[in-house]
Amino acid sequence: MPPGKLISLAEAVGRTSWDGMQYASGAALPVGSDAIVFGRELLRQGRKDLHAIFHCNSQQLNLLAAAGAVSRAECGFSGLEVFGFANGLRRAVESGRLALEDYSNLSMALRLLGGALGWPFVPATVNIASDIQARSAFAPDDYPSRSKIPTVTDPFSGREIGALPPLVPDLAAIHVSLADPLGNAIMLGTEWSRFELSRAAKRVVLIADAIVDTACMRQYPNLVRIPDLVVEAVVWWPFAAWPQSSPGLYDVDEEHMKLMNLALATEDGTAAYLRDYVESYSDIDTYLDLIGRDKVASLSQGPTSFLLDPYRQWILPAEALS
Repeated sequence: MPPGKLISLAEAVGRTSWDGMQYASGAALPVGSDAIVFGRELLRQGRKDLHAIFHCNSQQLNLLAAAGAVSRAECGFSGLEVFGFANGLRRAVESGRLALEDYSNLSMALRLLGGALGWPFVPATVNIASDIQARSAFAPDDYPSRSKIPTVTDPFSGREIGALPPLVPDLAAIHVSLADPLGNAIMLGTEWSRFELSRAAKRVVLIADAIVDTACMRQYPNLVRIPDLVVEAVVWWPFAAWPQSSPGLYDVDEEHMKLMNLALATEDGTAAYLRDYVESYSDIDTYLDLIGRDKVASLSQGPTSFLLDPYRQWILPAEALS
């Protein structure tokens, strides 16, 4: 059955990314699914001057910012929840290396919806008459900002409302739980606008923790939220969201979440982290060795592992994917 659209991680990054592109990733929650391994590979291939789009900051944006690969970013939440503020992102913003444009989580979802539907702007009542509307990191001297969320008149009521700019990223690297080689995907857990992102982006690469036979997608067609029609490539990479979690497959690695954020708080710590956890592995096996096989096993046996049970019979073994 493979390969279909199945390619290596290195090939996916090399084929679909470039310096200065508008890059989006998903999902969003700082402890949840995100294609973090794709961000590691962006750094391995030396990408720079990225314009990042993240519904919520995750350890991927934290790492990309700390490493100096991002010059602009837009997101709706910038912390790491219980793991504290994102030190790498904070350093990049405070140093002036990165301009961080702030929107609410709802407005980010609406902007992705607008991009998916091809709207010229998104009519909205959120973020109006607040500093989110008045201040723009991309035009700091324009205060109050006239371009970030301009107002328009509702032709039916005459009411003044906001006009949010839609999001149409050059590339979206989307983490999914399960994908088939053709590019159909099932997501376990919260979706966080991955549906809209997959339709809004110009190019979509799926980063899947597991590859399944297409028979799985036919068995659960109502759960296939991302169809092969919108997907350019599929990458198989177990623990792709590590140290964050992937519901049904593995829990968050709390120890490494703390270690990573502490390291990204300084230039020396970031350099050491890049050496030890970005540049050190050569393939999936050495990546899993880096995490630690005992830790991989323990994180895979968490309280959400039952969510994967209905799909296990269709998961393709590693030897079928090489």
